[in-house]
Amino acid sequence: MTFDQIIKELENKKYCPVYFLQGEETYFIDVVSDFIENNVLDESERSFDQTVVYGRDTDKSSIVGMARQFPMMAQHQVIIVKEAQDLKDLLPKGRASSKKKEQDPLEVYLEHPQLSTILVFCYKYKKLAKNTTLSKMLEKNAVLLDSDLLRDEKIPDWIQQFVQQKGYSITTKATILLSEYLGNDLSKITNEIGKLLISLQSGASISETIIESNIGISKDYNAFELQKAITERNFLKANRIVNYFASEPKSYAIQRDIILLYRFFLKLLIYHRLQDKSPNNAASKMGVSPYFIRDYANAAKGYSQQKVINNISILREFDLKSKGVNNSGNLSVGFMLKEMVFRLMA
Repeated sequence: MTFDQIIKELENKKYCPVYFLQGEETYFIDVVSDFIENNVLDESERSFDQTVVYGRDTDKSSIVGMARQFPMMAQHQVIIVKEAQDLKDLLPKGRASSKKKEQDPLEVYLEHPQLSTILVFCYKYKKLAKNTTLSKMLEKNAVLLDSDLLRDEKIPDWIQQFVQQKGYSITTKATILLSEYLGNDLSKITNEIGKLLISLQSGASISETIIESNIGISKDYNAFELQKAITERNFLKANRIVNYFASEPKSYAIQRDIILLYRFFLKLLIYHRLQDKSPNNAASKMGVSPYFIRDYANAAKGYSQQKVINNISILREFDLKSKGVNNSGNLSVGFMLKEMVFRLMA
């Protein structure tokens, strides 16, 4: 099931005996787990019929033993296994999808789960191998959520949808600023947006000015504006932004800009090599929103394919230097940034 499907069913009080939430994106796992923890039982029932355990402190037999019990005060009992990836006996070594030498307590339980129990596993940062018996049984007998990381180009759209679900709106540039500054960490993004919404009236729009005032991301001096200055070969604007970053070495991370620029030029290289450069086709092939194709088209006019390849090499060089490789002169971050930007535009 998808995240949205699971949340919708939970909101409609349609519960399943077993939920297995797995994957690298911990945000969706936490949202589902927190919803069950905070909404299935009322406050008076939780002390009797809700149990939260951690994988490193328990085992499958103990979990199954708790799951087979009946609720004391409510219609359901809730058992949440957090950090389930730390369960040492979840997948015993040598077990595959074929023969069972001995009965596994969790697999036996999955065949006939206790209907009055809601058992939730939060298996973070990875997924079970699909060829295991447990994985196959979960697919058949449980609600299985595969929580995958969102691709970087999907983050702005996700931010926009999240804000709209909260009853607000957000400008396109504001979504770009947030995604660039906070990366693809959805938990961090939602926390920062939550802080913003506290001070806004319902239905208000989040602009880049509001972000600058409340989160500290400058609408004029940020990675997005630096990228724009470089692609336009606006030396004056680029120099101002570089000087601004260099003046705050403690809070500035050059690697963040290197990654952003590297991705930009890599996508620009893809654009150069496309036969069909129509907005929809280019957006699909490059993995970006059609909104940005005009920027790539303009950048392609000023940066030939060979120059783009050279710039990718330059960014790799400075990525190594920023990590201390081939940086015998122990150059400052500010000096490296100035030299890098100048060479990218040269």
